Amino acid sequence: MALSREQMAQRVARELKDGYYVNLGIGIPTLVANYVPDDIDVMLQSENGLLGMGAFPTEDTIDADMINAGKQTVTARIGASIFSSAESFAMIRGGHVDLTVLGAFEVDIEGNIASWMIPGKLIKGMGGAMDLVAGADNIIVTMTHASKDGESKLLTRCSLPLTGAGCIRKVLTDLAYLEIENGAFILRERAPGVSVEEIVAKTAGKLIVPDDVIEMSF
Repeated sequence: MALSREQMAQRVARELKDGYYVNLGIGIPTLVANYVPDDIDVMLQSENGLLGMGAFPTEDTIDADMINAGKQTVTARIGASIFSSAESFAMIRGGHVDLTVLGAFEVDIEGNIASWMIPGKLIKGMGGAMDLVAGADNIIVTMTHASKDGESKLLTRCSLPLTGAGCIRKVLTDLAYLEIENGAFILRERAPGVSVEEIVAKTAGKLIVPDDVIEMSF
């Protein structure tokens, strides 16, 4: 069956490495903060000016002034630093973030990402995503594999306005983990109970299926 939002966050958390500085985007990416492995030390960065973001607060630890870029209340870990958004974007644009995790509406086989606008719908807008995709070499996109109408979000060419061009190499959906290489999606892992056939049917862009596709475990 398809991965839950929490399982998607858990799978992304496995990509974290000791010493990483990590930016978590709005939506599913923010949940990754709750699944950082105990045996590594990472610093989570929020573009509004927080380095050292912790897990979501409990009711008795909520501080209404401590928020992430999506205006959710968060905690700060020991050693955290709070600074201006200008300094935060200098960190992002300077290439000092080791991993960026973003949501998206569409991704295509050329590594293009559309994540900020759907014509005719009210969307929060670009935010810091344009800077994040331009300033990071290591980006993971998390999103559902298909829309509520069953339309694939993994395309030959994005149909929506782009956030960035040729910048995405890794995609985790509720059905699979894929890499983008040489104008194709490459299926690396599939969600528990999800067949390769279902992933193929819901992927509009060119998809390469190796012989050794791993089933994720949780």
